[in-house]
Amino acid sequence: LGFSCSFLSLHHISVLGQVSYTIPEEMAKGSVVGNIAQDLGLDVKRLKSGKARIFTRDSIEYVELNRERGVLVIKDRIDREAICGKTTPCALHFQIILENPMEFYSINIEITDVNDNAPFFQKTDVKFKISESAVIGAKFILDMAKDPDVGTNGLKTYVLKPTDNFALKLNSQDGNIKSIEMVLEKPLDREQHEHLSLVLTAVDGGEPQMSGTMQILISVLDANDNAPVFTQSVYKASIKEGAPLGTIVTTVTATDADDGGNGKITYSVSSMSGNTLGQFEVNEENGDATLNGNIDYEKAQTFEINIRASDEGGLVDSCTLIVDVIDVNDNTPDIHIMSKSNVISEDAKPNTVVTMINIEDADSGENGKVKCSINDDIPFALKSTSNNFFSLVTDSDLDREKESGYNISVTCSDDGVPSLSSSVTIALQILDVNDNAPVFLKKSYEGYIVENNVQGVSIFTLNAKDADWNQNARVSYILEDSSLNGVPVSSYVSVSADSGIIHAVRSFDYEQIKDFQFRVKAQDGGSPALSSNVSVKILIQDQNDNAPQVLYPVQTGGSLVAEMVPRSADVGYLVTKVVAVDVDSGQNAWLSYKLQKATDRALFEVGLQNGEIRTIRQVTDKDAVKQRLTVIVEDNGQPSRSATVIVNVAVADSFPEVLSEFTDFTHDKEYNDNLTFYLVLALAVVSFLFITCLVVIISVKIYRWRQSRILYHSNLPVIPYYPPRYSDTLGTGTLQHVYNYEVCRTTDSRKSDCNQLTECARPFSQSTLNRDHDVPQTMSRSTTHSMDLITEVRPHRCLHKNVGRRDGEPAKGGGWEGVVAERGEAGGGGEERHAVAGSASTIPSAASVFGDAREPFCSASLSLCLLLERK
Repeated sequence: LGFSCSFLSLHHISVLGQVSYTIPEEMAKGSVVGNIAQDLGLDVKRLKSGKARIFTRDSIEYVELNRERGVLVIKDRIDREAICGKTTPCALHFQIILENPMEFYSINIEITDVNDNAPFFQKTDVKFKISESAVIGAKFILDMAKDPDVGTNGLKTYVLKPTDNFALKLNSQDGNIKSIEMVLEKPLDREQHEHLSLVLTAVDGGEPQMSGTMQILISVLDANDNAPVFTQSVYKASIKEGAPLGTIVTTVTATDADDGGNGKITYSVSSMSGNTLGQFEVNEENGDATLNGNIDYEKAQTFEINIRASDEGGLVDSCTLIVDVIDVNDNTPDIHIMSKSNVISEDAKPNTVVTMINIEDADSGENGKVKCSINDDIPFALKSTSNNFFSLVTDSDLDREKESGYNISVTCSDDGVPSLSSSVTIALQILDVNDNAPVFLKKSYEGYIVENNVQGVSIFTLNAKDADWNQNARVSYILEDSSLNGVPVSSYVSVSADSGIIHAVRSFDYEQIKDFQFRVKAQDGGSPALSSNVSVKILIQDQNDNAPQVLYPVQTGGSLVAEMVPRSADVGYLVTKVVAVDVDSGQNAWLSYKLQKATDRALFEVGLQNGEIRTIRQVTDKDAVKQRLTVIVEDNGQPSRSATVIVNVAVADSFPEVLSEFTDFTHDKEYNDNLTFYLVLALAVVSFLFITCLVVIISVKIYRWRQSRILYHSNLPVIPYYPPRYSDTLGTGTLQHVYNYEVCRTTDSRKSDCNQLTECARPFSQSTLNRDHDVPQTMSRSTTHSMDLITEVRPHRCLHKNVGRRDGEPAKGGGWEGVVAERGEAGGGGEERHAVAGSASTIPSAASVFGDAREPFCSASLSLCLLLERK
């Protein structure tokens, strides 16, 4: 395959590349024509992303584009003769369209002929009647063969056999055989051969060579010495395309000098070109050539017909009729939209290609010249890019918000008379781009809310519009960060992101804040997002939630304030003025004053609006000195709130008189107040003492009950009783003053140490031990068991107060005695030893035996106390 490439620019919006290929006809389906991606300098990925496709005006697509490989392949059988006929060169013309951005490339594929058709005759045989008197050189026109192939594969020559009487003459023009004649070279003899049979063979120049034959049957007749002769060898005529059937194109005329039947001429069509078959016919008698079919200038512009004139003697003559077709403006321009995209983004730059348009007008000359235009007042223009190709481009900026789509009418008309036109409408949708920020319906907003509102109540709704579409027009409302007196505004209000409803986050108090401002941002859902903000002012409306406050006269608990009115006061005398305020506003703060109680209602009145207390009659001596007025102050709210104030008025002419009267009143009041306080205090003290005594009594009862239970269930170990002057077992001497010792344990002995020794004043119980001197016999079972309880613990020591002394020796408070009880290992024979240490002189000092006497010590496992009783 050979190909050539050439590139040229398509304005600044696309690139037009042209590639030419040459291929033979009859290639197998799927055969590769060429690597179009490589030849155009395109990447295969570009073919995929641009949705590359083939655009052709032919009804049959012979070639297809393989986008995966970037090659052109054969799609359908290519028969050069069916596509182009005798036209050379024969080529397929189509375009490759790419989108995003839009580009198109022209492709030409020239189809070369192969010798796939043999020459053929329209008739398998032809008959001639030739007089035996025909002269040498007489010519007989033969039908020409047809060969659809062209070039060297086309018809090359003819061969006539046998050549005993006739020779074959080929008439050529411009290297092409125009006609063939059979020329008589040897006279005929009817008596020898009444019938002759010849074979005409048409041979092409292809490889391998192919041929076709036709049989010539000749009947030899008697003598006919004059052949018919046409008045012109070539006749020319013209006819308009679309002419009705039966229209006479022209008349051919031939003459014959013979008389009778030999001079009667018969006209017939000997041959005609391939596109002429069936289009014309010739009247056998008068030679009129008439139209027998529909002719179309766009299919054939010229017809060539070979007409034969023959007499009854078999002599013939021929001429050529050439019919030119006159073009008529019978074809409207054909508009074809090459791209299938019907959308464009509104941010497309000017001169952006919207679509490519191909215009074809099958007429010729002025009838085929086409002009195209589009409707006015739209931001688009139609530009001619190459022959028969136009591009629809943007002429200015697009705005979807002004116009979301356009119906573009493309009208094309030719220059024929009358002019023919056609139009097509392109529905183009503008894709939205986020180029508009949300816009609030107001420049600023004001909302009102009554104080003491419920948390979460809606105040009012913000509304912002976005001229964009779909997601780009979805508005979200955002509360911008700000603070009011150091407090974030988000703790005051919140904004619903979707609806723009402003909610109160807290309950407002008009007396603390009357209004506040903040900003809300409206943001769309585009990318990148666009936004705008607006100022919002919230006004708190007052509610009558505060009672009036009396500023004067001041009400104090410890002192009494009285207004003094002389007895000589006239009517309307200003006694005092009640001054009150209401922190509410508006009508909620409008105050009115009324006299609720008075010692003498006929003496005073209160101004409704100003709170002035005035006398309404002349003061007399009968009027009491002490006057008590109760004034109520009410606001004008709904419901109204009020406050009361007591005004003490003294009707007197001198201050001492007033002082004596009101001093008693003050003392009585103070006395009553103090008496109440002390009564309450006394009641509280008595109640506390009663509860404390009750708790103590119950605690003592519980304690005694617990002690009795412990003593009842315990077996206390007892040290054996020693008779008077009984010697100790260690031989250290005899105690002159005998003491009995009793060992006992305290409650909760596991948690306390033995830190002191208690001297027992009671005698040792005689029931505990027998007075027998035989110690082993006098110890009871219970005593032995008790001792076991003592000795089961590990050896321990306790320091005790010294309570024994020798005869005649004074008691020493600093002396110490010790008691040691030991027992061997449990189960080790039961041997027991008891030792009682007497005076400090017979035993080691307490400090040396037990350590420092200032730190008494005892085992944590058992606390022991020695109860002493002096005998």
